[in-house]
Amino acid sequence: MRLTRFLAAARRIPENYHNMPQRYVDRHTTFISKRAPRLPQYTQKIFRYKTEAYYDEWRPWQDDFKRLNSEMVKVRKVFVEPKRDWSYFRGDRVEVLKGQDKGKQGVIIHMVKERNWVYVQGLNIKRTTLNQDEKNMGNIVCYEEPYLIDEEVKLVDPSDLAPTDFEWRYDDQGLLLRVSTRTERVIPIPESAFETVDYVESKNYKEQPKDTPADLVRQVTFEPEVKTFEMDICETMGIKDERIPYPMYWY
Repeated sequence: MRLTRFLAAARRIPENYHNMPQRYVDRHTTFISKRAPRLPQYTQKIFRYKTEAYYDEWRPWQDDFKRLNSEMVKVRKVFVEPKRDWSYFRGDRVEVLKGQDKGKQGVIIHMVKERNWVYVQGLNIKRTTLNQDEKNMGNIVCYEEPYLIDEEVKLVDPSDLAPTDFEWRYDDQGLLLRVSTRTERVIPIPESAFETVDYVESKNYKEQPKDTPADLVRQVTFEPEVKTFEMDICETMGIKDERIPYPMYWY
């Protein structure tokens, strides 16, 4: 139990790259077409018109994602090999391995973990012309196209700014870190990876009058022990139970 709590506390890694509550994301990715009334005579059942969401560059709380996953839109399922440990974060410097920008380096500004995509600022640019006709030359719009991780981009070692392979290791204090296999240099996780959608970091948040102080939240008030509720009450109130329990058999 102590080892499990220790390892969980040492992993200061963003679980969700968008840093949004998981319950909020699940509410936008549950496509309900009909729900049974919440009355005792009905079986609580939910009818979904889609079991899996189709992910593009849009996030579940955006309107474009909702239009793409509406009941009237049919899209072909995309098979993606999931990554066991996601090791790329917003703010990491990477180098492009393929394409027109091969050899260039940039910073990750957006990720789509469901498709193994990363968007690098200023690289893999695609240009389109909007509102172009005989009288109007139109407007040129530029936007980044995604890269596949581990195939089209590679993480950059901060010591020599060269692409490198890496692995996760624990240090002497029990912290899980990314370490370059070539130079043994630690590749830190950028602070921008912990920002929310509105660019708010936990360390810069100002506590409000109705907020629970951070010191009280981090305080450990429960220590698991092998005892029943009655045994805990007896120990707290100083009651000594001298009864001998009779044998019990479970079948």
